[in-house]
Amino acid sequence: MAAPARQLLRVGPGPGVGALGRGCSFSSAAAATTTGPSAASVRDTFLRYFTEQQQHREVRSAPVIPRADPSLLFVNAGMNQFKPLILGSVDPRSEMAGYRRVVNSQKCVRAGGKHNDLEDVGRDLYHHTFFEMLGNWSFGDFFKEEACSMAWELLTEKYGIPPDRLYVTYFGGDPGAGLPADSETRDVWLSLGLPSERVLPFGLDCNFWEMGETGPCGPCTEIHYDHGVGEGAAAQVNAGNPGLVELWNLVFMQYHREADSSLQPLPRYSVDTGMGLERLVAVLQGTTSNYDTDLFTPILDTIHQRSGAQRYGGLVGSSPAASLDTAYRVLADHARALTVCIADGLYPGMSGAPLVLRRILRRAVRFSAEVLRAPAGLLASLVPSVAETLGAAYPELKQDMNQIMDVIEEGETAFLSSLVRGRRVIDRTLRKMGDRESFPADVAWSLHRSLGFPLDLVGLMLDEKAVTMDTEGLERLAKEEAEHSRGAAMAETGAEPELDPHTVSELHRARVPTTDDSLKYAYTLDAHGKYAFPSGRATVLALSLGQRLVQEVGPGQRGFVILDRTNFYSEQGGQSCDQGFLVREGQQDVVLPVLDVRVAGGFVIHRVLVPECLRVGERLELFVDQAQRLGCMVKHTATHLLMAALCRVLGPRTQQRGSHVAAQRLRLDVSVKGPLTDGQLAELDAAVQALIGRDEEVHTAELPLQRALQIAGLRKANEVYLDPVRVVSIGTPVEQLHSSDCAQHTSVELCCGTHLLRTGLIQDLVIVSERQLAKGISRLIAVTGQEAKQARALGSALCEEVDSLCERSQTAPASLPVAQRQAKDIGRLTDVVDGATVPQRERRQLQQRLRALQRVANNRVRRLEDQAAAVELRVVLAQSPDQMLLVDMIPGQPVTVLGKMLKLLSVERPHCSVMLLSSHPGGKVVCVCGVAQDLQNSLSAVDWALAVCAGMGGNAGGSAHIAKGVGSSSNLEEVIQMAVQYARSRM
Repeated sequence: MAAPARQLLRVGPGPGVGALGRGCSFSSAAAATTTGPSAASVRDTFLRYFTEQQQHREVRSAPVIPRADPSLLFVNAGMNQFKPLILGSVDPRSEMAGYRRVVNSQKCVRAGGKHNDLEDVGRDLYHHTFFEMLGNWSFGDFFKEEACSMAWELLTEKYGIPPDRLYVTYFGGDPGAGLPADSETRDVWLSLGLPSERVLPFGLDCNFWEMGETGPCGPCTEIHYDHGVGEGAAAQVNAGNPGLVELWNLVFMQYHREADSSLQPLPRYSVDTGMGLERLVAVLQGTTSNYDTDLFTPILDTIHQRSGAQRYGGLVGSSPAASLDTAYRVLADHARALTVCIADGLYPGMSGAPLVLRRILRRAVRFSAEVLRAPAGLLASLVPSVAETLGAAYPELKQDMNQIMDVIEEGETAFLSSLVRGRRVIDRTLRKMGDRESFPADVAWSLHRSLGFPLDLVGLMLDEKAVTMDTEGLERLAKEEAEHSRGAAMAETGAEPELDPHTVSELHRARVPTTDDSLKYAYTLDAHGKYAFPSGRATVLALSLGQRLVQEVGPGQRGFVILDRTNFYSEQGGQSCDQGFLVREGQQDVVLPVLDVRVAGGFVIHRVLVPECLRVGERLELFVDQAQRLGCMVKHTATHLLMAALCRVLGPRTQQRGSHVAAQRLRLDVSVKGPLTDGQLAELDAAVQALIGRDEEVHTAELPLQRALQIAGLRKANEVYLDPVRVVSIGTPVEQLHSSDCAQHTSVELCCGTHLLRTGLIQDLVIVSERQLAKGISRLIAVTGQEAKQARALGSALCEEVDSLCERSQTAPASLPVAQRQAKDIGRLTDVVDGATVPQRERRQLQQRLRALQRVANNRVRRLEDQAAAVELRVVLAQSPDQMLLVDMIPGQPVTVLGKMLKLLSVERPHCSVMLLSSHPGGKVVCVCGVAQDLQNSLSAVDWALAVCAGMGGNAGGSAHIAKGVGSSSNLEEVIQMAVQYARSRM
């Protein structure tokens, strides 16, 4: 039975509160202005209340790109940036470790993963992909009573929301899970004056919050606002009524979910609250629609002006007018998400979060083109309006609006062309479906993944033709891809689980000292340019097997070892961890390989394979793999020089978007306007060589964070830095940085990595790969030292080979075999160039020359094949008077010539069925056959080829009209007779 059409709903003004909380009438979406406090003042009131009256510390919004959290595609909640603090893994020396009361407004995107609102955006008046989360936190400071009291005071007294419009929920307990009701929170609300009928209990689904399958969790209490439901509203809370919206969620983290699903009390309780700014502004501006607030109305006005469509009316449903308003909402929301993401350095791409952003862009373009019928470029033109509405809070949106608009315009152009291709695919599939009831899931998924079609667009296009989609098949394919992606991510990281927060907390409670890892910087350079890395001595302070602290680790086991001090570098700052081994003092023949080195909560954790029993308190000697460490040092310092050279060649606004340093090579992701040209690569090469040639001293020093940030020209990554911070300066002593001009600095960065003491040891640097990860992001891969010299040498050798091939190709080959050998030689050399470690600029030039050579060689081969086919055809026709069946052997000819002969024969003898065979050295026989159209009901070409090739121990494929195959035989006469007999038996 067909699903009922959506009811048409006219959204007018809801009963609300004014700037002072007084009940009054408000205008609808059709009006030109909004009533009540501006969104900017609502945000400011929230921040000032907690900073000025509740002694909270304001923390800036983190970028929407998660920092070192592979479990998230986007930052989707205010707590994301505070995860290390909540999990207990924060470094005690970091600024974050001192947070107690914190407040902020966090940029959030919910468009992928567990929290995905993308397909709902536009269909209602409150879903968004991008939104702002107002939140305040307590980390071991206040708890339930204070959190509820603050929230109540802010909402009812500062914002003036009538208390009789508010309902609260609390956790009602779950006997099956062994969890009692949160009566403490219930009593707090009752003490604040709420009547019991508006304090409502709910279960695990609504009022118990968990970070994941394991980790911190606890009961929560939600504050809901009644837009005007009135009598019976209590029964509608959490029932999906849009007139009753969840406004604020207060989470009380007091448990830790263990791997066995049990709950243990946390050593320190925390509070995490979150309130959507858009919903709060809607309440305060007296509307039931987030889209009728001043966060959206300027964008909606711009859409109206630039599209020429009827003005936005605030309708939802399935009528033409409501569909138009849905498109308005989609464009307004998606323009905000795109602007914020691109400003934070995330660009549309082909996997992960970039793929989701690509889908957001294409979904918006579809509504613009298919529903609003707007001219191309509408989506990009909304960026200034977004920047105007949000730029005061997030100034990064205004810094490079042209770049943001360029990215969106390019994506729009690409998708508009794929819309045409997609329609063709759908139409062709429908023609081939026959009596099949539903559209094939694999085709729909291919449109979705390859052409970037939103699945709802595919569904809409099918609805127009009264065809259903195989939704079960789509769900299966989506699940398979998700599982594949998870497996690939795990394989890429290769990391085993680290210590859980309970274990880290237990170490702190036991007063185990955090690890002194200053020895990782204790290396020297002698007058001969040799580095010395002294071994270290340390005491085993703690051991862990899995998530359990133990006194000893047995033979053959892999355990976590925590020492009082270490000279091993733990993986951080984009640099791979050290490799090496441990030995017992005085027992040098028992080696404990160090498999991995990580850091959590100030403890450096060595994952070690233990050949013999290791106990707490034992003394160890620590030996770092010196070659691997030196390789990382060379690559890390080279990365700083490469970034400095990029800023000189591309301009000082060039930003690093990611990096990884290993002993073998370095990877650097940078923001660029487009792929680097050959000229830019040449400039970059010259700039890097000049910097290396200066053999400058590398200076390091620790400075207070605020003092370091005052250094002119300082570069820093999107990281949480310890205070004090480590400053790495090439060429200029750190103590002179504050008094010198940034133009004099070679490179100054905040960096915790290990570096060379002089840059000369880099010797050479070669960029061996440059590719665009997405619009505006380029990934460079480089090698240094001897590897760089080898890359240059190999590039020169390949250049000589291509020169030689060019010279040989100037003379046209005398025969088809010679021409084919030349074409294959070019193909083989192309494969070598594609996979070789050579300078990227040379690779491009060689590839360009080889492509030109390949075109010439392929044209020569085709001409000689045409000539050979014409010559052989004359001989065959002269020897075969039969007009209905022709089977012949043409020795030494490739399958391409046989195919061309078959094509010519179909013109000369259209009613003749033909099989041509060709023998080759080693007994190989290839065949091509074609069946006249009027005989295809009785004789199939593919069946004919299969029968003949199977008789030769081979195989074949094709269609009823034409087929080809291969086999082996020494008796060619027998093969011909078999082919003739099979054909005649079917004709």
